[in-house]
Amino acid sequence: MRVLSPVVFWLAYGLFRMRWLKSSRRRHLLAMKLFRLAADNGHRRALSVYGHLLHFRGEGIANRIQGAIYLQLAADKGDSKACYQMGRICEQGFEHRFPVDEARALHYYRLAAEQLHPLAVRRLADVYRDGELGQNADGQAAERWELNL
Repeated sequence: MRVLSPVVFWLAYGLFRMRWLKSSRRRHLLAMKLFRLAADNGHRRALSVYGHLLHFRGEGIANRIQGAIYLQLAADKGDSKACYQMGRICEQGFEHRFPVDEARALHYYRLAAEQLHPLAVRRLADVYRDGELGQNADGQAAERWELNL
């Protein structure tokens, strides 16, 4: 199934983006099942998209926590969007599963910024300019990150 997970992901993505079936509950449920199938088989982008949908649009705390877990798996596989989101989750904390952890937040922001994720680059520039997340204020480091914007 791991070999087919990219195909399953793109099928789910296509279903999810269809305009003419936008209000269809069946289409939504099918797309979510396909996203989960691809994500559970390790597809990095499916992990990111499915995690994002669950965490930010899911109903209930259990779905939101599960979404954050999928985002963490995607971030650990190097997905820049998931890395940025995990940086936010670790910085702010989320429920008992994801306590505030400034070192992890900085780690995930740095991973995303190294891939030139614009929000992560901006956040790292702010971190070094203002001395946040346990870092000392460092104007030169802030300028280096701002050059990537």
